[in-house]
Amino acid sequence: MAVATRAARAWFRRRTSAGTRRCATMSASSYPYVVVGGGNAAGYAAKAFVEGGVSPGQVCVLGDEAYVSYERPALSKAYLFPEKPARLPGFHTTVGGGGERQEPDWYAERGVDFRTNTKVVSVDAKAKEVHTASGDVVKYEKLVMATGARPTNLYKDFKMEGADGTGIYYLRDVADADQIVQAIQAAKQAGGKAAVIGGGYIGLECAAALCLNGLDVTVIFPEDYIMQRIFPKEISEFYEKYYESKGVKFMKGRVISLFTCNESGKICKVNLKDGMELPCDMVVAGVGARPNVEMLNDQVEMEAGGIKVNGQMQSSDPNIFAVGDIAAFPLLCEGGKVQRSEHVVNARLTAAHAVKSILKPEAQTDYDYLPYFYSRVFDLSWQLYGVNEGEHVMFGNPEEKKFGAYWIRDGKVVGAFMEGGSAEDFESIKKVAKARPTAPSKEDLQAMGPDFASKL
Repeated sequence: MAVATRAARAWFRRRTSAGTRRCATMSASSYPYVVVGGGNAAGYAAKAFVEGGVSPGQVCVLGDEAYVSYERPALSKAYLFPEKPARLPGFHTTVGGGGERQEPDWYAERGVDFRTNTKVVSVDAKAKEVHTASGDVVKYEKLVMATGARPTNLYKDFKMEGADGTGIYYLRDVADADQIVQAIQAAKQAGGKAAVIGGGYIGLECAAALCLNGLDVTVIFPEDYIMQRIFPKEISEFYEKYYESKGVKFMKGRVISLFTCNESGKICKVNLKDGMELPCDMVVAGVGARPNVEMLNDQVEMEAGGIKVNGQMQSSDPNIFAVGDIAAFPLLCEGGKVQRSEHVVNARLTAAHAVKSILKPEAQTDYDYLPYFYSRVFDLSWQLYGVNEGEHVMFGNPEEKKFGAYWIRDGKVVGAFMEGGSAEDFESIKKVAKARPTAPSKEDLQAMGPDFASKL
């Protein structure tokens, strides 16, 4: 380890000297392994390369943020809390996955060239080159694309009238979260009214945080109930009622037509298609995300909105691997159906899997992912494993904030959800979703509840 550390320090001195010379001019550099994107997956990829025994100076990570990789889920949760909010360096990767906190020195000491504030503008797959906004060219032997997804923008993507005004916020990175924190304080000094657009993950987690900050929160979305893509109505109704008990209001089945801005260009009203106007002092929009794959359009095969990869996370170009939100991979538990998963656990796992495929391809098995969702808001905490398809069977008592559901398809239990479970409960429902056991009668399954999972 001491030898490796000395080598890393020597590499870092050379790298710093070269970086100083490069400031005045464009440059070209070359690495065996390059990671494009500095988000969550990139941090886990760097860890996997180091653990895989690469030498100092062999790995370069290019990220456009001012920070090295961190755990993004903190941004819609503790980062927005009014008391004891999370702040960097407290949630740098890989603490969310149970690993050590990888601050900038961690990368430098291990000879990983992590370049922050570096925007990649193009990838030339034939030349095996990455081009940055500053004009630098970085050559690679193997490329890991970890560019993630960007929030869907109501103005840029839909040209919604008034959505180009100030006072509307999207959440993806620390800079976005900092703007929301400032907006919360400004809204408190104004009318204290916040509108949240979207009834999915980001919308609901932000709505809870805004509520905890003392704002009058209204959530607007076009679906019949919240989290409609994940939950059946019975589960959603529990969370709707709980939010309402905290003062949050829901406007379900409503569509926005435009935003009204005041003389200074700040949004002051949300205008609905039914003619209703909702005054507001700030708006948070969580209306989905779009994978950042454009740099590889017409260079690799695409599917399901992302870069199509095999079970090794390898694209149609054998030198390019894709991980995290942008990877469209075969889901083995669903017979190899190609899909993407915009989830932090998938980001962590695909990053490690891709690196192992690069370093030891002969020893690597196909990626076998179990779909997983979770959230923590107020004093609630739920987890869902597997596939939420087929007929669902509820169990437990929502009034006690401990209940769940199983999904049955073709006579098998293929998915399981639980609110308020213990660590053992959550591990048990995970095992059920993975094993896909034969389902008992609906009556027996409902009566057994979590015991069915724990006795598997």
